[in-house]
Amino acid sequence: MKGLSDARAALAGLLLLAAGCSNEKSSAAQQKPALPAVPVTVAEVVAKTVPVQLRVIGNVEAYSVVSVKPQINGEIFRVHIHPGEEVRKGALLFSIDPRPFEASLRQAEANLARDRAGLSQTKAALSEKKAAQKQAEANVARDEAQLENARTQTHRYAELVKKEFVAKEQYDQIRTNERALEATVQAVQAAVEDAKAGVIAGEAAVTNAEAVIRADQAAVENARLQLEYCSIRSPIDGRAGDLLVHAGNVVKANPDNPLLVINQVRPIYVNFAVPEQNLEAIKQYRAAGTLRVEAVVPKTSGVRPQGTLTFVNNAVDMTTGTIQLKGTFANGDNAFWPGQFVDVVLTLTDEPDALVVPSQAIQNGQKGSFVFVVKPDLTVESRPVTVGRALEQRETVVTRGVKPGERVVTDGQARLLPGGKVVIRSASPAPKEG
Repeated sequence: MKGLSDARAALAGLLLLAAGCSNEKSSAAQQKPALPAVPVTVAEVVAKTVPVQLRVIGNVEAYSVVSVKPQINGEIFRVHIHPGEEVRKGALLFSIDPRPFEASLRQAEANLARDRAGLSQTKAALSEKKAAQKQAEANVARDEAQLENARTQTHRYAELVKKEFVAKEQYDQIRTNERALEATVQAVQAAVEDAKAGVIAGEAAVTNAEAVIRADQAAVENARLQLEYCSIRSPIDGRAGDLLVHAGNVVKANPDNPLLVINQVRPIYVNFAVPEQNLEAIKQYRAAGTLRVEAVVPKTSGVRPQGTLTFVNNAVDMTTGTIQLKGTFANGDNAFWPGQFVDVVLTLTDEPDALVVPSQAIQNGQKGSFVFVVKPDLTVESRPVTVGRALEQRETVVTRGVKPGERVVTDGQARLLPGGKVVIRSASPAPKEG
């Protein structure tokens, strides 16, 4: 019995020892220190007005391009500009040897003077013929009146002869006088017809001479125009390219290759394309007012030039699924050069009260985008968000998941766990309100 009691006493001691060890381990676990707070930087969620914009790459295009070509054959007499020089509209660019064209002009002017003198003589002759016609017509009128009087006398004397009041010889004399007047009238009538024919011929000669004068005047104008073509002038304001011919070269009218190419760079186009799904929005906002286009040469700083959307192509490019647009810029400071590639921003409208966070606050996980929101007790919460458009200054619009004034972690996310403590190292500047 004593041995059994000793065994029970030993077992009870072991149980008490095991219980003591277990209590010591539990106490040690309860006294384990908490994880240290993670240092982070934060920024507030801000509600502000942000622009609705399309961002693409575009290229600069001259407002107009003119290929300067001669309109006559001849030798380049002198070049009046230097390659790359700015030229004004009407500025003299090239001179073609004018001597052959000056001689042609003098010849045309001499022909005109000669034919004008001939016209004066023809008109003088016509005036004489018209005067002769009038005189002949006057003679006809006079002789016809005399003939009529003679016929009256003849008729009266015929009655008197029948009554034997006058001698037959006297009647015969009056009758002879009547016949003479009839012959005279016929002669002057023939003279009138000749005069009329002469007037008609004179008028035809004047008409022909006037036609010759008009042809001579056209020849003079053409010779003057050909002489003017000897001076080749700029049709636009712009910048000259490289010279393709020099003094002494013989050129022909309308050659295949130009003498010079001039680009108009003030104003200037920026050509770009956007996906066709944006076309309806562009048409809608353009109908409400002018759309602003901004462009900047990559890796440059300073004020971004602004222009306006002035061209929307009339068809979508089926190979690329884009629509071509053009913005017009004043380019007064020559910021843009034809052929350059530029970053283009087309502003459609402004969206008020958009929630904006720094772009570095957005994290990507297996379930999508999320941010770490810092609670008032300085613990963090992993919150899924719906991300909208990316803005300038490394900002992003968040359409769902956060509220204005909440603080989100912008740096230090790698060491964070949901519910973990944080210490704010230095607050990032909040996005500026629009």
